[in-house]
Amino acid sequence: MNFLIDYNLRGQAALLWGTIAARGWLELMLIRFIGFEEVGLVEDSNDQQVWQAAQSNQMIILTANRNMKGDGSLEQVIRENNIITSLPVVTIGNKERLDEQNYRERCASRLVEILLDIDNYKGVGRIYIP
Repeated sequence: MNFLIDYNLRGQAALLWGTIAARGWLELMLIRFIGFEEVGLVEDSNDQQVWQAAQSNQMIILTANRNMKGDGSLEQVIRENNIITSLPVVTIGNKERLDEQNYRERCASRLVEILLDIDNYKGVGRIYIP
């Protein structure tokens, strides 16, 4: 499964990726972290563009700061576009804590849990982790 990494998580995503790899998950399942540029998005892409790119490329958005305020917010985009087959948006509750090994391990475990049961997470909209 592919995760579309929000531009605000680039540095922390590398730490999270390392934790997933260290726990051996990459040997058991295909997990890829993909940046905006790989799907033709720019850093200041709006939430609608990010959502559309993720859904059309069958990716789970991994973010930390897409807010719920305003008509163009990610939350509004989810409410207007989410259907039963839509992949979820995974939001890390506190990206600064990804520097802490325990928090990062909890986030990595949740990501893997979500992937293992992805069919039950389709259509839920947003999942906050850890």
